[in-house]
Amino acid sequence: MIKTLEDALAKQGYDTLTPVQSEVSKKEFENSDLLVSAQTGSGKTVGFGIAIAPTILKDAINFDKAGAPLALVIAPTRELAMQVKRELTWLYGMAKATIASCVGGMDMRDERRSLERGSHIVVATPGRLRDHIQRGSINLSQVKAVVLDEADEMLDLGFREDLEFILSEAPESRRTLMFSATVPRAIVNLAKSYQKDAIRITTVSDTKQHADIEYIAMTVSPRDGENAIINALRYYEAPNALVFCNTRAMVNRLTSRLSNRGFSVVALSGELSQSERTHALQAMRDGRARVCVATDVAARGIDLPNLDLVVHAELPQNHETMLHRSGRTGRAGRQGVSAMIVPSRFRKKAERLLQLGKVTANWQDAPSAKQIIEKDQERLLSDSTWTNLPTSSEKGSVDKLIETFNIEQLATAFFRLYIANQSAPEELAPSGATGAPKPRGEFGPTVWFSISGGREADANPRRMLPMICKAGNLSRDDIGAIRIQDTETFIEILKSSVEGFLKTIGPNKEIEPGAWLKQLAKAPKIKTSPRDKFDRADKNGKPFKSKKKWDIDTSRDDRDPWDIEPQIRRSQPNPNKNPETRPEGGVIPLKGRDKKETKPDNRNKGKPNWSNEGGKKSKPKNRTRPKPDGDKQSAQKENSKKKKIDRPRKEKTNAPRGKNAVLKRRK
Repeated sequence: MIKTLEDALAKQGYDTLTPVQSEVSKKEFENSDLLVSAQTGSGKTVGFGIAIAPTILKDAINFDKAGAPLALVIAPTRELAMQVKRELTWLYGMAKATIASCVGGMDMRDERRSLERGSHIVVATPGRLRDHIQRGSINLSQVKAVVLDEADEMLDLGFREDLEFILSEAPESRRTLMFSATVPRAIVNLAKSYQKDAIRITTVSDTKQHADIEYIAMTVSPRDGENAIINALRYYEAPNALVFCNTRAMVNRLTSRLSNRGFSVVALSGELSQSERTHALQAMRDGRARVCVATDVAARGIDLPNLDLVVHAELPQNHETMLHRSGRTGRAGRQGVSAMIVPSRFRKKAERLLQLGKVTANWQDAPSAKQIIEKDQERLLSDSTWTNLPTSSEKGSVDKLIETFNIEQLATAFFRLYIANQSAPEELAPSGATGAPKPRGEFGPTVWFSISGGREADANPRRMLPMICKAGNLSRDDIGAIRIQDTETFIEILKSSVEGFLKTIGPNKEIEPGAWLKQLAKAPKIKTSPRDKFDRADKNGKPFKSKKKWDIDTSRDDRDPWDIEPQIRRSQPNPNKNPETRPEGGVIPLKGRDKKETKPDNRNKGKPNWSNEGGKKSKPKNRTRPKPDGDKQSAQKENSKKKKIDRPRKEKTNAPRGKNAVLKRRK
């Protein structure tokens, strides 16, 4: 390895290289094309930086003056491209390398000026790099190495044509290195087309994925998905956390929810500008934000320091996306947690994703409020502030507090200040992980109540049930039947719950403004609803048959008077349909038509008779059909085609013309 790169790795704290870094840096692979598959978090960026060093530096230690780029590194997303640039900057910093970037969303004029000043390595996204090539702002004649980072993702995002264009413009003598987490058939075909005898390197384990990541599947009820996310963030209290969503709308919704709950949160999605996305990631790196809510645009290659928690707010579409999301944590030997929020109805999908991803998850309920409070107490007692002695500037204030307050008061104040900086946990309903509805047992004795307001007040069971439960502190299992009438509503409540129900309602017995409660001595007589009178059976209990068109009564007098004539016309029999009334040898003519007005069929008159030899009709070569004789237009056309007869020209005379001409009278 080159000396300047060794010093940079040592300065960064690299004692040993990862498996993928060791493989690509072997001596025998220095001049070969490589197709490398490695899992996320394995150090691929530093790996291909080491791999291309012998090609672009050769035997030198430092770079010469920057001119045309010597290497191209292509990444699928803007964030990944900027991250690759940062990694290569410190890796080649001691070698005095100049690294430029060509990324979509940035000012193209600044990028062009940077390329004109010269660079040794260019990190770019496919679309922007193609624009620079087509505009002639980048010179690829000196390129010796091309690296495709996350090649499978670039093909999935539709960059195949851009990649083929870039590779076709680069010199054929270059090295081509493809790095990818998976190697699908599309990557293999691309490698066959643009690589020469590429060496396949695989460092992905076939037995277990992400050994440094703990997968946890949190089962929640369908309505507690967002509450479970809040509790997960509160339970782990990671320095940095990524929350993944499937849509931009969910990102905006969840960002607002977490911000309102006191979390320092930023958003990362495709609808943001490049500067906004860069500032969001920088806020995470600086510690100004602790939670990043993102779509899968951030799942590829984003490396955040102290990222210990990844939360899947929505289940990913496939297991590859799940692995890439989870791979943002547990990097460089750090332990991480990947928590999946699994509603009860999506349990089978989560199990399938884990099975395809070859990972094992711990299934458990989402952290409850009680568990979070206990975790807060543990973190409070183990906080490093207890062991820190007061400084000279703090000594006076500390002594004054000790003199003024006792130990209990100081401890209480400290605890309350600690809790005030934390978001309150959410109370979660039972998850019902099996997803199977519990059968309702025997209801038992009940008591009937009436509530003022019925159909006329737009009362319906969907509104009445939660209203009664909330007002009387009841559950769904405490309420039986709900019968809505025109002016009042009858409800059935379990007898054992009546005492607590009435106590909660209060003496005024007002459930909500305008809705008054009244206890009944016995079950009320329920009137049939208006829809019940339209019974589908007659008096004998036999079901009604649907009426046909001919069963409809046409003797009504409420028809439109303008529709009388069509009725009469329809009521008259049609003699043509009755063979008895039909005349012999013909059909009764329609009204207003005379028999003499019938014209002969002249449709085939004048058309040529084509011969039919061998069962096939032979058409003339000239498809112009001759017109019948007497056609004036055809006659004019024929005359126009005739040759003109040469006639002798009239001799010129000196007779006056124009105004001076003499008009001769006709004889």
